[in-house]
Amino acid sequence: MKRLNNLFSQIISIENLIKADEKAQKGKIRQYGVRIHNKNKKENILKLHDLLISKNYKTSQYDIFKVFEPKERDVYRLPYYPDRICHHAIMNVLEPVFVAVFTADSYSCIKGRGIHKASSNLRKSLRNQHETTFCLKLDIKKFYPNIDHNILKILLRRKFKDFDLLWLLDEIIDSAPGLPIGNYLSQYLANFYLTYFDHWIKENLKIKYYFRYADDIVILHHDKGYLHQLLKDIERYFKFNLKLEVKNNWQVFPVAKRGIDFVGYKHYHSHVLLRKSIKKRFAKMMKKNPNKSSLASYMGWAKHCNSRNLLKKLTTDVQLQRFKH
Repeated sequence: MKRLNNLFSQIISIENLIKADEKAQKGKIRQYGVRIHNKNKKENILKLHDLLISKNYKTSQYDIFKVFEPKERDVYRLPYYPDRICHHAIMNVLEPVFVAVFTADSYSCIKGRGIHKASSNLRKSLRNQHETTFCLKLDIKKFYPNIDHNILKILLRRKFKDFDLLWLLDEIIDSAPGLPIGNYLSQYLANFYLTYFDHWIKENLKIKYYFRYADDIVILHHDKGYLHQLLKDIERYFKFNLKLEVKNNWQVFPVAKRGIDFVGYKHYHSHVLLRKSIKKRFAKMMKKNPNKSSLASYMGWAKHCNSRNLLKKLTTDVQLQRFKH
């Protein structure tokens, strides 16, 4: 694999920092940090450029808070200036590099893929019923908090030889334990952390039906025993190569009986339903006389699956008319 150099100068250029600032502000123009930054925008961009070129840039202190949906977790938030601008500046240059090394079977945080692409490709695979009789479904125990900094740095050095860039990435990586959920850069680094595992699955083990969204993994096969053995191989790979563990809620099951709960949908060979928890939230929202944007959000989920009976049960003709207009 070719190692890349001379990327740091592109990242810290004034032109790229201005572009990063513009991207980072999209949809956030009223946020307090953005408004404060915009009062001295030009001076701030120049100061950030100087901090990066002199290697005096340090990640700011995180604001840490808890969220409880879909599960309890700590979310880390950095100030708009200088950190979020810096992260966007990095990704302006590195995003195409990362995407080029990701396999086609990874869907999280990749433009043109995402939840509905993952679901669509899974549905196409399930048409081959005789090859997709059984499913191995697993995820990783506390994935983001358990990402090992030293291993991540080694993996990054397999791809990059730009020492200035590696200094900047190391500084950001070491700013919090694991990878902090909420950082713009974290989602790409997390994907990168698993990308060589993806290549091992596809190229070494020749697994045909493999899907990964973040740390949620689905593998299909006609042989149940093969999937049990594959699980042991995956556990071994995680332990020795990435210092990760498979969560103990893994499952090997017949698709026809259980369906595959993945990216918000329950996938069967013949049809696809909305995930139970999303249906419950949809029903709860409908009881509260929803506004147009709330209804549109759930209708967006529903239109990608077999939801006619669900919509008939939850919505009235009047509410549907509101949505259409």
